Formats: sequence, structure tokens, C-alpha cells
Amino acid sequence: MTRVIAVLLTLLALPFALAGLVLAIGALAALVITLRVGAANPPAGPFVTITGGRLATLQDGPANGPPVVLLHGASANASDPMEGIGRRLAAQGFRVIAFDRPGFGWSDRIAGGDAAAPSVQAGMIAEALNRMGVGPAVVFGHSWAGALALALALDHPERVSALALAAPVAMPMPDRMPDLPWYWRFAIKPPVAWVLSRTIGPPIARRFLPEAARRVFKPQPAQADYPDLARSDLVLRPETLLANVQDLLGLSRALAAQSPRYGRIHIPTLVISGEADPIVRADAQAVPLARAIPGARLVLLPGIGHMLQYVAAERVTEEIIRLAAATNAAGSEPAVAH
Repeated sequence: MTRVIAVLLTLLALPFALAGLVLAIGALAALVITLRVGAANPPAGPFVTITGGRLATLQDGPANGPPVVLLHGASANASDPMEGIGRRLAAQGFRVIAFDRPGFGWSDRIAGGDAAAPSVQAGMIAEALNRMGVGPAVVFGHSWAGALALALALDHPERVSALALAAPVAMPMPDRMPDLPWYWRFAIKPPVAWVLSRTIGPPIARRFLPEAARRVFKPQPAQADYPDLARSDLVLRPETLLANVQDLLGLSRALAAQSPRYGRIHIPTLVISGEADPIVRADAQAVPLARAIPGARLVLLPGIGHMLQYVAAERVTEEIIRLAAATNAAGSEPAVAH
């Protein structure tokens, strides 16, 4: 009888031993990926020291040019908007500053999970701009960073002269995600997400990165050199994977809190989105957002998807130049009405 029990216990322990082996192999793979990605994509611009750590930037254009700040969306870094529209704006005489958001690229994840709130990230960006002596500036926010750019204008109006919100996520949305299968619901629990991000998360994410790029470019074909231009592999590192999950999960609550304040924004604002965007639908986000901000100008691009800063880079650049001209014409009016 004792032998039977021992065999049963051994059999019961096998799944746990196998899971431990998988996690151990995953942790080794995650370490190798982290080292290789870091070596292939080193910091390419100056850091700005703020309270609690550093934010990484990419910068281009004349130092005395009118400033434009670029803020990237989820699963990205400063190279994404810089290579899409930043170099074009720099060639037009703008001082372009693209930030790695906290926890992305080479920026520290200052404040840990609390940094998932756009308002917290806005405070860090504002401090960095203050230390750089920059502002007010035209602030461009793509996708998730639409919420961040809005938080920056609402909470730190002295740093923002105008808003360019591209395919923005800004309006309240359902707090639940009913279409997620059960195993995803389990995987996004904070303790599990922490473990997965440091073990099997990076190798799995690496496998699906090309498909993710194809999906966000739809209905346009993915730009062949996009992964290299945007240094997409930087998202594969464990801390960035975890930051990405935290930012996505925390956004719904943050939007519910900040969206009632949009009517107080009184600076030139451009809301530009692709009508064919399958990731952030214009009718659910861009259109109601433009209605909520007094005087905002809505531009919908027929047939264009989510990555408009690449597939419609020339048009987006032209609209930002037009916005900057409107900002100069508007003078020094307060960004937010109190």
C-alpha cells in the first residue's frame, strides 16, 4: 500500500516538476533575449534625470526650433513616432523630443505599477520637460499615449501649447474584456504576469511579434523595415512586458476619471484617426473625443488604419505643422480653463 501511495504522489508531482522545468528554461531564454535585445538596441539619445530615476529620449532638429514632444503608444518606444514623423518634423525646423514612456525603451519604470496611470506618467514627462527647459510644446500622442497627452495638458498646462492626438485612446471603455479566453484572464493577474514576464513571456512574445506588427498595420500591409526602424524588439524585455500589461489593464479606470475634464481644454487640438482603424475605432474614440474638446479639429483619413504615423506620415506631418501655426496665432492663452 505504501508503495502505491508513493507512486501516486510521484505521478501527481510530475506536472509541477514539468511546469518548473518549463519556467526554468523560459527564464534562461528570457535572459538571453534581454541581453541580445539590449546589445542590438542601445540607448540612442540623452537621458533626463527626474525624481526616482531617468527617462530616455530621442532628439532631432535645431535646439532653438519650436518644440514638439512625441509620445508613443503600447508595445512601443520613442523610435516609433520619431522614425514615423519625428525626422520629417525636424527637417521642417522643429525641435523634436521623443520620450520612452516609463518602463519602455530605456526609461526606468519609476513608481512601478502605479506608473500605469497616464496622470502619473504625465507628471514624469512634465518634470523632464521642466528640467530640459522645454515648454509649452506641441504634444503628439499616439494610441495609448493619447490619454497621456491629454493628462499632460490637464495637469501640467504650462508644458503644452497644442495637442495632436493620433488614433487616440481617450474615452471611457468597458472595464471588462469578455472576449478573453480563461487562460488570458489567469495570465494577466498581477503575480502571474510578473512570473510570466520573466520566464516564458519573452520567447512567446518574440514568436508573435511579426504577427502583431501585421495586425496593427491593417488594412495596410506592414512596413517591411518597421521592426528595425521602431526597434520593436525592445518590448520583449521582461520589465517592459510587465509595464505594457499594467498600462493596458489600468487604462480603463484612468479614462473614466479624466474624461469628464476634457471640456476644460482650451488650446488648439487636432484629433486625427484612420477611418479603417481596427485597433482603436474612430467612431468610439476620435469622434466623441473631438466633440468633448472645445474647438478641436477632427481629421478622419479614409482607408487608413492604426499606424497612420507611418502609412500617412506626410499627411500627419502636414497637420502638425498646421497645428503649430494655429498655436502661434492663438498666442499665450491658458491651456486649461479653471
